[in-house]
Amino acid sequence: MSQAACPLPTSRSSLLERLAQPQTYDLAVIGGGATGLGVALDAAARGFKVVLVESHDFAKGTSSRATKLVHGGVRYLAQGNIALVREALHERTTLLHNAPHLAQPLAFVMPSYKLLDTPFYGIGLKMYDALAGKAGLGATEFLSRARTVECLPTVREQGLKGGVKYWDGQFDDARLALALARTAAQKGALLLNYCPARELIYEDGRVAGLFCEDAETGARYEVRAQCVVNATGPWVDVFREQDARAQGRPARPMVAPSQGVHVVVDREFLPSKHALLVPKTADGRVLFAVPWLGKLILGTTDTPRHDLAREPLPFPEELDFILTEAGRYLSRQPTLADVRSMWVGLRPLVKPQDDDGENTKKISREHTVMSSRTGLVTVTGGKWTTYRAMAEDVLAECFSIGRLPRRQAGVTVHLPLVGAGGGVARGLDQAQGLHSYGTEAGCVAELPGGERWLSESLSEAMVRFAARHEYARTVEDVLARRSRLLFLDARLAAELAPRVAEILEQELGHDARLAEFQALAVQYLPLQV
Repeated sequence: MSQAACPLPTSRSSLLERLAQPQTYDLAVIGGGATGLGVALDAAARGFKVVLVESHDFAKGTSSRATKLVHGGVRYLAQGNIALVREALHERTTLLHNAPHLAQPLAFVMPSYKLLDTPFYGIGLKMYDALAGKAGLGATEFLSRARTVECLPTVREQGLKGGVKYWDGQFDDARLALALARTAAQKGALLLNYCPARELIYEDGRVAGLFCEDAETGARYEVRAQCVVNATGPWVDVFREQDARAQGRPARPMVAPSQGVHVVVDREFLPSKHALLVPKTADGRVLFAVPWLGKLILGTTDTPRHDLAREPLPFPEELDFILTEAGRYLSRQPTLADVRSMWVGLRPLVKPQDDDGENTKKISREHTVMSSRTGLVTVTGGKWTTYRAMAEDVLAECFSIGRLPRRQAGVTVHLPLVGAGGGVARGLDQAQGLHSYGTEAGCVAELPGGERWLSESLSEAMVRFAARHEYARTVEDVLARRSRLLFLDARLAAELAPRVAEILEQELGHDARLAEFQALAVQYLPLQV
């Protein structure tokens, strides 16, 4: 294997040895989701000495549970939030360019059942194109009834008047997060999953680092840093409250979690490379039907939650909403028996000061960056598409409060992520395979088990690659986030889990937590099935 083509090894013992060395980092990041990983990569690319710790696996929370769309936000345009849409559209193009093996353009079709729907939405989407400018992915088209059916072969034809086609993007969220982590490591950052931050360190009333703990051994580590960033998504209030206690004052929660439910069915319900978008369902919500990795994703909901469960479950009414609404626009309505997998993601929506958090439509989707009197920098909110811009805003805050010396921004605009290059072999609507690794495909294939496939999308070599080069520690890490099988077909993932556990235990020499995964897989299927 050539060092240029393949990533660094992720031996945990070596990573922990580095963590144990007494030194002061420029930046310590708490949280290994999209936001934290983006911050770590940007800072490392600017030459800062960076450490990141994550309590579970990278992208275990919100960042692996997105609708898989890289988008400017059509609904935000309808709300008049031009600045947010313009930024997201330009970041969309940057992301697609820097990781073409993991993020690609996707055509959407809005079917129209009222005569005025086509011109109404079409004009709005023409504005969407105009905001994108040179960063556009394709021109919006007004579709005839016949052309709409051609794009969406199983769309409900009764009452269909026509449609509108426009372009956005889609991606593999968990693998993109992993690419951010590995690219940051190539730039010199130290990243550790399963290493929760336990408490902040203070000196003279200022944050000076953190204590973290290896979740596998219980060993405790002291990490000193000039600046500490709290990028824990829906869980940012945990460290904000700790920071407030250190200042002798109460902390008002800034996050009102909302959950989005997604349901996966077979592609036969919509055998097309086009996604279906309903901009306004019967109760005013948005509905997607998105082809992804050989299956079809239906979603999503937007329901307030009052807890921060790591594995939240869908409410029965959410499943009913998704399946019922899908049946209004598809020729055959999916039922619970058709569900291959389902998942729930928590969104860290930022509360206005006078809001009680009950109405998530009034809560900001934009990201918020703030610093406390102790120097703790907190970032939350936002969305996957703008992770890179969020990282720049975080570092700008670190500079403005004097915790880091200013260095030129924009270093990640044209920074390819690991695996990028060499063109795109297959689209993201197709099942995973060696092509999903981009330029690293050859490195994967050379490992033992490259010719032994556990399923259409997972080989034994991929499991070994996950253990050696992708920070994987458990069966769940492999089947949920290195491979996406848990999110695509929970029953198949459970069937493959014992063999995956055997390979991981050969590679890592420790228990791969098979029983935990088998219990988890059950939660990804409706109880009635």
